[in-house]
Amino acid sequence: MSEAADMRLPNLWDDAVAAGLDEPGQLLYRSNLLGVDLRITNFGGGNTSAKVDARDPLTRANVRVLWVKGSGGDLGSMKRDGFATLYLDKLESLKGLYRGLAEEDEMVALFNHCTFDLNPRATSIDTPLHAFVPHRHVDHVHADALIAVAASADAERLTREVFGGKLGFLPWQRPGFDLGLKLGEMASRHPEYVGVILGGHGLFTWAETSKACYETTLRIIQQAADWLAAHEQKPSFGGTKVETAAPEKRCDVAAILMPLIRGKISADERKIGHFTDAPEVLEFVNSNSLTKLAPLGTSCPDHFLRTKIRPLVLPYDPGRDNLDEVIAGLDDLLAAYRRDYAAYYERCKHPDSPAMRDPNAVVYLAPGIGMFTFAKDKATARIAGEFYVNAINVMRGASGVSAYVGLAEQEAFNIEYWLLEEAKLQRLPKPKPLAGRIAYVTGGAGGIGGATAQRLLDEGACVVVADIDEEALKERVAAIAKRYGRDAAVGVKLDVTDEAAVIASFEETALAFGGVDIVVSNAGIASASPVEDTSLALWQKNIDILATGYFLVSREAFRLLQRQKTGGTIIFVASKNGLAASAGASAYCAAKASEIHLARCLALEGAAHGIRVNTVNPDAVLRGSKIWEGEWRQQRAASNKVGEDQLEEVYRQRSMLKLSVFPADIAEGIYFFASDLSAKSTGNILNIDAGNAQAFTR
Repeated sequence: MSEAADMRLPNLWDDAVAAGLDEPGQLLYRSNLLGVDLRITNFGGGNTSAKVDARDPLTRANVRVLWVKGSGGDLGSMKRDGFATLYLDKLESLKGLYRGLAEEDEMVALFNHCTFDLNPRATSIDTPLHAFVPHRHVDHVHADALIAVAASADAERLTREVFGGKLGFLPWQRPGFDLGLKLGEMASRHPEYVGVILGGHGLFTWAETSKACYETTLRIIQQAADWLAAHEQKPSFGGTKVETAAPEKRCDVAAILMPLIRGKISADERKIGHFTDAPEVLEFVNSNSLTKLAPLGTSCPDHFLRTKIRPLVLPYDPGRDNLDEVIAGLDDLLAAYRRDYAAYYERCKHPDSPAMRDPNAVVYLAPGIGMFTFAKDKATARIAGEFYVNAINVMRGASGVSAYVGLAEQEAFNIEYWLLEEAKLQRLPKPKPLAGRIAYVTGGAGGIGGATAQRLLDEGACVVVADIDEEALKERVAAIAKRYGRDAAVGVKLDVTDEAAVIASFEETALAFGGVDIVVSNAGIASASPVEDTSLALWQKNIDILATGYFLVSREAFRLLQRQKTGGTIIFVASKNGLAASAGASAYCAAKASEIHLARCLALEGAAHGIRVNTVNPDAVLRGSKIWEGEWRQQRAASNKVGEDQLEEVYRQRSMLKLSVFPADIAEGIYFFASDLSAKSTGNILNIDAGNAQAFTR
């Protein structure tokens, strides 16, 4: 097994913490402890339960209630309201209504009639697997070591050998009411069992207390991991076929391939990418067994639903460095995968199957480089990658002691196109307007940049926050992660006047998310000085940041967008001063005017590629703006012969609408140009200045 599998699973149970919790509280505590370790179960996978005595709110009689993780939750992060609660006696009564395996899906709707205390949490398909086990506490997890046993060709024999008769074995069967009956019957007939391995799927364990159940789960997983480590054949995966490329080369190749792939698979739905070159991934993609094992797909249904029927192996050879060949053959390679997927759908579909979904691969394996995963959002892409790492660990363990067996094609289809799964997908909320889009914002740690990042995030985009102020950048990204989650944004320290740094920042963007769709050039400074007192250094600083910086960012954006071939939008944050000259600020005004004209030039060049370029002109955005924190504020106050604290009122009164302009106002204009609301707008200028006749466009 890998180093991760060799590490001992720590017992995190704290009696002092548990003593202060009621039984449902201990169930939640146990669930969170199990869910935080991906060696125990995947994100969103597995479930836990407890049979709890409670008072019926209507009859006031004592009843037994099944608390079980509800549909769609995650053990590691769930809260108390993540559990469904059902009358156990009513669940037992459903056995009399069961009409057989062909009709078992109809039982799911009946779970609602068993709900205790009007709990709105949707029940999981695994509910009967917990209900019918005659023990108070039950865990179901997808530990790699256990699935390695479960996905072996002789899984039943291995179960007896590894666990010495303490675990039962049930052959593969889709989760549901029938499997729950079989699991419950096996547990009843074998009081010596502490759990059961489900063929190709995972582990069920049970005990009479929450602590004992938790410790049993850990013990069984560790026992499997230890046994596999002691018995597996070396080297793993038949040894190494190709050597790993150097780290810099891996990143370079990934940054080139990901936008190309993303562009070619985003015709119907924009995708976000994730890249990993973790040791487990490199061991697998570099191995002699890659072409044998990868086509077998995964075994565990949770793995399969995230990673699709099989990955796509890219024919990259780091020894020959045949990247140009791979790029030239990408269209044919992707088309072949789509044809194969369509053929799989046609072979396996039922009369009532949902229409075929996106036929593109989710997982892409590149020998010597690593793995790319693409999905509708970053979290889903990352989690798909994590699931495939789990699958790699399973394949390593199973093939090291036996032969790995993937999920049979028809069974895989029945899981992927399960009508109950389709109903769950249909209940998902409608995607936000910028879902699947990747935004890159310079000056993103400042007032306008920060407000812009938040506005784009609110509408579903992923954001690369670029800024020269490292501390402010860290604070901004941390705040975003707290509000939107860790997958929503990455920070890139950037000096827009540094050509190499700008180029590298777009490579980082491609590695982080797979490409780019929205580029907001916002990094800026402000200066004031009579022309006779303006030094060449001050002039050059304005030109470097406000003209050259915007050019460098735009040039790299164009290069990436043209590789992607999905269009895109670039928004310049210029200034009222780019249209209306101001005395005593020639360097600033000239540089801002150059931005506006550069945007017009780029709009001409970008149109043929579907790249729109527009400009937003703010004026007097004092609050939250870094450029108003220092000399610029002092100079403007002195120029207007007022105190610094009176400056905002001066600008408000100067405007035609007598209103102040805030960062959020500018962000709203940027969102307009970033979104499809402005799909037919390019080369335009939007003034957000509360009205300034001098700045009217002509």
